[in-house]
Amino acid sequence: MAAISSHLLVRSDKLSLSSPCSSFSGQNLRRSPRFSGKFTSISVSSPATLPKISCQTSSATSPPSSLDNGTAKAELKDFLHISDFDKSTILKILDRAVEVKALLKSGERTYLPFKGKTMAMIFAKPSMRTRVSFETGFFLLGGHAIYLGPNDIQMGKREETRDVARVLSRYNDIIMARVFAHQDILDLAKYATVPVVNGLTDYNHPCQIMADVLTIIEHVGQLEGTKVVYVGDGNNVVHSWLLMASVIPFHFVCACPKGFEPDKKTVEKAQQAGISKIEITNDPKEAVKGADVVYSDVWASMGQKEEAAYRHQVFQGFQVDENLMKIAGPKAYFMHCLPAERGVEVTDGVVEAPNSIVFPQAENRMHAQNAVMLHLLGV
Repeated sequence: MAAISSHLLVRSDKLSLSSPCSSFSGQNLRRSPRFSGKFTSISVSSPATLPKISCQTSSATSPPSSLDNGTAKAELKDFLHISDFDKSTILKILDRAVEVKALLKSGERTYLPFKGKTMAMIFAKPSMRTRVSFETGFFLLGGHAIYLGPNDIQMGKREETRDVARVLSRYNDIIMARVFAHQDILDLAKYATVPVVNGLTDYNHPCQIMADVLTIIEHVGQLEGTKVVYVGDGNNVVHSWLLMASVIPFHFVCACPKGFEPDKKTVEKAQQAGISKIEITNDPKEAVKGADVVYSDVWASMGQKEEAAYRHQVFQGFQVDENLMKIAGPKAYFMHCLPAERGVEVTDGVVEAPNSIVFPQAENRMHAQNAVMLHLLGV
């Protein structure tokens, strides 16, 4: 597929008090927000202004049946799959992520759209990044997050998921859940009367990919027309990349060992959308040629640790090392959703190299998720 030309516009628009961002005070915001990437620093002054971008163009389980209708569902109150939203909505959320990130970087702390709101965070799977990014982000925008660990609810065991959803909806304004079975997040969303955010399931990881795309926009300039090469297991992260490729046009390649390809139905969905060039290959060296981004993840995810020794044998040749990055080319960035097993799926030298954007990527979890929640809550 021919590369689609894209450009990134940075502008500053004045927001009236009737805008979605009307929670600003009238104070002057004199510090200039700075963040890494292609963006220039932007001064924010009264009346309240925010920098805006415009992105314009010249494993696992089989996907649930709800993914198969092929229609954009931008009106949904939940954030469960990337492909539930159309291109304009995804770009709108990413624009908002840039705005709020710049504001927080400026030191501004009077923008509190979540003031008086609470979020319940259900963790069947523990995680540092997911907990801290959601909890900190919600707090910085004025809200209060409640951590519910693996032993606090035991959803589906101690109490039925449908009951958990209806009870938490009466206490909270939004629910985030990081679970094993994808059906659990679908059931939560079905019975909850407040927005539900998918913090990860065994099938997909949409918040991670929103953060990834934000990071690529900051460093490459745009997602459209770029080549993103994932090297490793065809897991939940790959599924969300495939769903993103069914909405926004870019070149996505998954290089994985035979038998560890991503879900076939999800691959077919992405290919049949006719939006992006999609390739599944077993040759990582060929895959990374000309890549804008080389992406890796652990070979054995949580719940697969008993397979770790076997996977380490099967995945030989799929480590992202300095030689593989040389094949990708000097302009290729390295990304990893973390935690990384240095010396296994990626070498220490690659993680610490100048073209590694792993830690800006980790930071962007908070900013992307803030934007998702702002969109769902309509503030």
